[in-house]
Amino acid sequence: MGRLTEAAAAGSSASAACSAGSPPTPLPLFSTSPESAATMASSEEDGTNGGASEAGEEKEATGRRRRLSFLATAWLTFYNIAMTAGWLVLAIAMVRFYMEKGTHRGLYKSIQKTLKFFQTFALLEIVHCLIGIVPTSVLVTGVQVSSRIFMVWLITHSIKPIQNEESVVLFLVSWTVTEITRYSFYTFSLLDHLPYFIKWARYNFFIILYPVGVAGELLTIYAALPYVKKTGMFSIRLPNKYNVSFDYYYFLLITMASYIPLFPQLYFHMLRQRRKVLHGEVIVEKDD
Repeated sequence: MGRLTEAAAAGSSASAACSAGSPPTPLPLFSTSPESAATMASSEEDGTNGGASEAGEEKEATGRRRRLSFLATAWLTFYNIAMTAGWLVLAIAMVRFYMEKGTHRGLYKSIQKTLKFFQTFALLEIVHCLIGIVPTSVLVTGVQVSSRIFMVWLITHSIKPIQNEESVVLFLVSWTVTEITRYSFYTFSLLDHLPYFIKWARYNFFIILYPVGVAGELLTIYAALPYVKKTGMFSIRLPNKYNVSFDYYYFLLITMASYIPLFPQLYFHMLRQRRKVLHGEVIVEKDD
């Protein structure tokens, strides 16, 4: 399915001030009670040391948060640069193949290794959500990433007769342009130097690319149905020792049907984000 935005930066808290107290003052010349003076000096020392200790712990915690924030930002910047470069390599390979061959037949086979590597590498985005360096829902990100993994490994890779379908080219082109735009958007945002064109592309290209990508995915799954039904691949038949059954053919039908309620939600969410980011509209999300 089409991929949505995800926020990508970790915040840092302000540093705390540390005030160290002066050492205990000497006893006054005219003190009438040495015991009382000693008690006062001891009390002053305890209070000063306690305040300095608390301030020191707060300063240490602040420093630790800053270091973690820096490491998270550095890693996310590297990750997004790597993913942008990977999808750019994929785009160049696709254009070069078509210019040399003049046909889409054999395209998937020529770029499949690069596609599998970078799309599978995107599983790290779920980890980013789990550990909290990206404030995005683990469930939403998991569904988005797993749907791509499903299309790459359990459909196009596993069912070779469909690899030359035109629908495969549809979702490959859509994914590639979408991901180059998305990852470059995150990269420049993290570097705090976001060109307007990248932001504009991020919130405009999806209007065409998302429907095209979804159409390509659905048509590819549909093209796979006869082969899956004939071969019974990935299906579990009864009887068996576990007394369970699974029909991959009907699973694919259910998967196709799931696009009906899910795609409009994702698409209209992106349209709301577009109005908010490009036009400054205040969007009030309704609770379900």
